[in-house]
Amino acid sequence: MSEMITADLVDLDLSTDTKEAAARALAERMVAQGRVTDLDGFLADVAAREAQMPTGLDGGIGIPHCRSEHVTEPTLAFGRSADGIDFGAPDGPADLIFLIAAPAGADDAHLTILSSLARQLMDEDFKAALRSATDAGATAALIRGDEPEPEPESAPEPTTEPESTPEPPTDSESTPEPEPTPTPETAPAAPAAKFKIVAVTSCPTGIAHTYMAAESLEKAGRDAGDVEVMVETQGSAGFTRLAPEVIAGADGVIFAHDVPVREKDRFAGKPTVDVGVKAGINRPAELIGEVREKAARGETSSGAASATPVDRAGDTGDSYGTKLRKWLMSGVSYMVPFVAAGGLLIALGFAIGGYTINKAPSVAEHFVWTQTDSWAALLFQVGSVAFAFLVPVLAGFIAYGMADRPGLVPGFVGGSIALTINAGFLGGLAAGLIAGGVVMAIQKVNVPAVLRGIMPVVVIPLISSAVVGFLMFLVIGKPIASLQRALTDWLNSLSGANAIILGVILGLMMCFDLGGPLNKVAYAFAVGGLANPTEGSLKVMAAVMAAGMVPPLAMALATTVRGRLFTRTERENGKAAWVLGASFITEGAIPFAAADPLRVIPASMAGGAVTGALSMAFGCTLRAPHGGIFVVPLIGNPFLYLIAIAAGVCVSTALVVILKGMRKSAPEGGADRAGDATAQKGQEPKIPVAA
Repeated sequence: MSEMITADLVDLDLSTDTKEAAARALAERMVAQGRVTDLDGFLADVAAREAQMPTGLDGGIGIPHCRSEHVTEPTLAFGRSADGIDFGAPDGPADLIFLIAAPAGADDAHLTILSSLARQLMDEDFKAALRSATDAGATAALIRGDEPEPEPESAPEPTTEPESTPEPPTDSESTPEPEPTPTPETAPAAPAAKFKIVAVTSCPTGIAHTYMAAESLEKAGRDAGDVEVMVETQGSAGFTRLAPEVIAGADGVIFAHDVPVREKDRFAGKPTVDVGVKAGINRPAELIGEVREKAARGETSSGAASATPVDRAGDTGDSYGTKLRKWLMSGVSYMVPFVAAGGLLIALGFAIGGYTINKAPSVAEHFVWTQTDSWAALLFQVGSVAFAFLVPVLAGFIAYGMADRPGLVPGFVGGSIALTINAGFLGGLAAGLIAGGVVMAIQKVNVPAVLRGIMPVVVIPLISSAVVGFLMFLVIGKPIASLQRALTDWLNSLSGANAIILGVILGLMMCFDLGGPLNKVAYAFAVGGLANPTEGSLKVMAAVMAAGMVPPLAMALATTVRGRLFTRTERENGKAAWVLGASFITEGAIPFAAADPLRVIPASMAGGAVTGALSMAFGCTLRAPHGGIFVVPLIGNPFLYLIAIAAGVCVSTALVVILKGMRKSAPEGGADRAGDATAQKGQEPKIPVAA
């Protein structure tokens, strides 16, 4: 810890008014000490972590932190603000700011020390000492935990009073009274058994919140007197599993986490409270009370399902719409690899063997090693098998997002039924939601202890699969299949202005959040059409991929033609964006949008809308769900398709250059942005040339 913070990394008069400015001020001290190599790159990593969850805590604390490849060694900087800075804490601004920087591959020993600091922040005396400190060196020593130097002991002064002669004891003092023999009525009562709680804490970075929540829960248990809390911290320094006998002897479980709990099944069958990690920090006593109430009512979890992947941040009060989006995105994220592998194999089969390859006999019965068509048929048939999992995987993992592992079986069953009755992509969505809802309803039933062990492996799969099968086959399956056919017919009928409007909408969605929920919705809509490809669905797939390629390609072009408008880090990111954009990885534009969203996102959306509209107007089609320019041979009207992409890229590039050029003051150039090496050596930084 002695090397992690020094007096040069302490600012007792942090005079900034925003969390971004505070992070920059403290990060500049790290740069000056050689702890951070790229200021902008590091701050981008800090901002990315902050976007996941605000780092403000109750009690006036802000702990911006991240892992970054721009950090040379684990480092801590401290700033104290007189006016307070808003880091998103419920109780208001923070006056104690800790910027924690960990290398991308930090060793366990240093991360353990950082976790020790996180625990200290729960100590009121420690925070009071920081607020009253007047010297930077003493403050750094306090944070490091250095032992204060002992004060020299003074020699005792000689006494001058004359010795007194002790008086003889009186009769009452000479004979002590015997102690009464304890009787059953007077014997001390045996101490009551403590209520034992096991807890797991974790956060995305695993450096600060993880250990602060652990300390907060343990302290609340000690304060309660009759509660014992044992915490398993699943942080960046790894985790040490609680002993099986400790878990077995626990009366309740608390999960305070923002990332999935590892090996959650160990805690099955006990009263469980599942919240986000901040709840573990801010209201530990309330959580202990909740788990005790559940234990008193006899509520238990079935498997790990009481804490589902989408409900683990329950303290944030997510609306049903937000939860629904998370459930759907859970299914889409697991579906995409099947789409990519199956779709590309099918596309390669078409490219090698032509569009009649889908009529080839099974390669298991007829395969000629020397014939190209046999190899094309092999690729097509393997891809078809992989692609056939699309709807079942979508449904299965939507249910998983809602109810964890018990939702997988009914979800997959419902998705397979959707294929059987030709309900397609829409049927898969419905089946996943139904399966998850059925499992969640079953899990709320309080079952006898003797049945809890077989609930997740026998009872829940059996009942939920039967219910989902009944609903899909006999109740809602046929209406959904009819709706799927109507949607397909509508796509096939699109022409002229209607097709162009759809292309504009899809282009805007693909470029609005650059890989986020809206982007994924548009992509899932397009991919769903490939399950039963028609002329209209192939046009939609082409428009979606073309629009998704625009933002990273536009940023790459903009950094090339007007590099002075961008920082050094952005110019480096621009080089990678060429490849990412060409490969249809829209996320390649995220670093630019994070740094300047008000200019980059509107420009990207404009270009995406142009490309989507032109692709639909040109009648371009695409059979592959991914691949970018590498699947151009599989595109209908490939030349016009490339023109549509180029047009959108030019529009986005022009807009972002114009918008950035309209700023009153251009950003500092790359070499001087962070102070860089020249500033560290005491040289005058170069003055950036206005664009």
